[in-house]
Amino acid sequence: MQLPNYQLSKVSLDERDALLEISKNTFITFFIEYNTADNLNDYVSKAFTPDKILSEIKNPDSVFYFAKHNNQIIGYLKVNFAAAQTELKDATSIEIERIYVIEEFIGKKVGQFLFNKALEMAKNWELKYIWLGVWEHNVRAIRFYEKLNFVKFDTHIFKIGNDEQTDYLMKLKV
Repeated sequence: MQLPNYQLSKVSLDERDALLEISKNTFITFFIEYNTADNLNDYVSKAFTPDKILSEIKNPDSVFYFAKHNNQIIGYLKVNFAAAQTELKDATSIEIERIYVIEEFIGKKVGQFLFNKALEMAKNWELKYIWLGVWEHNVRAIRFYEKLNFVKFDTHIFKIGNDEQTDYLMKLKV
């Protein structure tokens, strides 16, 4: 599959403000119509703070990548290994914790571009599988992962404010 000419770069400490901005903006853009303002603001104010983003970038078991087009950040990927994984903490796996794309680039294969990096890392490190959590009502993302041959293996609760939402846990054998 031919992908557009996007650039990929590992996020550095100097880019934490840009990561914070795209993290907040893409999360709010996607979830605003499905959550109350109070719940969304509560979640964002805790999950996307300068200190939290800085500690995530510094975590040796996590890595962020920006997708760029003409030097504009259009999306990002966060992957976790070992103890940084949110659920399984399996040394034979990699977790895709976040793939987010700015609104004007949704449907333009940025997600595929970012996923390819996670798949490359899993293959290079000879891991057994990639796993992730995706909101049960995010039909577009679920279809995307199913096309990549991810299969649902469990669920977990993801809280946004005081709203408990169900995520499907999906995995792909590498």
